[in-house]
Amino acid sequence: MLRALLFLSCLAIVHALDIHGKVAWNDACPDIKSLGHSKAVLDDGRMSGSVAHTGDFVIPSVPPGTYLLSIISHDYTFDQVRIDVFNSTPEARPHVPGTPFNPPSTVLLPYPIVLVPRQKLLYFVPPESFNLIAMLSNPMMLMMVFGGGMMLAMPYLVKNLDPESLKEFKEQQAKFAGVQNAMASGDLKSGLTALMAGDEEVQSTQPAPPTSNKPAGSNKGRSSKKGKR
Repeated sequence: MLRALLFLSCLAIVHALDIHGKVAWNDACPDIKSLGHSKAVLDDGRMSGSVAHTGDFVIPSVPPGTYLLSIISHDYTFDQVRIDVFNSTPEARPHVPGTPFNPPSTVLLPYPIVLVPRQKLLYFVPPESFNLIAMLSNPMMLMMVFGGGMMLAMPYLVKNLDPESLKEFKEQQAKFAGVQNAMASGDLKSGLTALMAGDEEVQSTQPAPPTSNKPAGSNKGRSSKKGKR
């Protein structure tokens, strides 16, 4: 039994492979100084290897199996690669995050693996500068400007009103102030009563339609005279 375990462990050591790869520099990341301290990991850190100044990396003694290779970097993003270790040469296939891991892609990537920095991560967002047009396009700001303009223009409008209209305006203002106070105090009944009373007063102040002042008997007299003729 002990010999069998030793034999199996020797087979595992023999079949364990080193995963070789390289980070190819480009305009987004021209050198190791821009990349900073980074490492290549399998399955989110199960096994890893540091990226050298030349961009090369080695993950040693990887046992047979299927893994997901990714580059851990603070400032750059990289593509992820599926690694199948079953033969003397590992097989690399592209993998898109969020897609099923199986079945594997039919596209084989060249080995040793070459990974390219895709984009640089931006952690600082500059604050927006002052924009008067954007501020005035805000509906709340438009309402505030309109309300302020009405407050400034109201004294001039009231000054130009005739005495009768001014008196009616003050009565309406007093009525609405009373309704508002009643609503604020929670007395809804008084507020509704004040509104109904105001409507009745408006209807009572409307002039009645004109009526004819001719006597009713005049038409009868004329009709009787026509009948006698």
